[in-house]
Amino acid sequence: MKIMKIAALGAVLMAQFTLAQFTQTPLPYAYNALEGSIDAQTMEIHYSKHGAAYASNLNKAIAGTPQEKQTLIQILSETSKLSPAVRNNAGGHFNHELFWTVLTPEKNTQPSAKLAKAINEAFGSMEAFKEKMSKAGADRFGSGWAWLSVDKNGKLFVSSTPNQDNPLMDIAEEKGTPVLGIDVWEHAYYLKYQNKRADYLTAIWNVLNWKEVSRRYEDALSKK
Repeated sequence: MKIMKIAALGAVLMAQFTLAQFTQTPLPYAYNALEGSIDAQTMEIHYSKHGAAYASNLNKAIAGTPQEKQTLIQILSETSKLSPAVRNNAGGHFNHELFWTVLTPEKNTQPSAKLAKAINEAFGSMEAFKEKMSKAGADRFGSGWAWLSVDKNGKLFVSSTPNQDNPLMDIAEEKGTPVLGIDVWEHAYYLKYQNKRADYLTAIWNVLNWKEVSRRYEDALSKK
């Protein structure tokens, strides 16, 4: 009897593991690590509630479908053919997994020489880039994201998408590989900044992980 119970429990655990195709990556810093720019309560709710829900709901949305065996990138590339539940949750999961990594408590990180040169070539200067990126976030009506991405020719561009869309989706107006994403949903900043989205967009540069953005840029170029 005991052996049967163990076997039954094992089957349940295996089923749960099989369905849990997408999971959250552990947050690479403490909830309070970005205080001054992003408060601990916002980070905790954002990661443990919003971020967790996208991963969980994505697994539910793709259960029993061909997408259950696909990578996240593959799913994003064909969102025009998929349900709103898959589109929203696949986008939400990808976007947040990227977002956590491009933030850091480490002070004064800098872009690599290669990325800095590309930013200067594309936007004129780092300050001009920051202004363009912040404007993309500030001008996004309602909820969405501001992006720095690499296009099919290896060039940088700034764009904005609504809701949980991103430049990897086949429905995106401007397509590319995101290397930096800034969340401008109210849940990302409202507890600290209320309706002052512009203040949040200014503060976020203080905790930007340029090492990770540079790594993502180099990775995107290597796949062109």
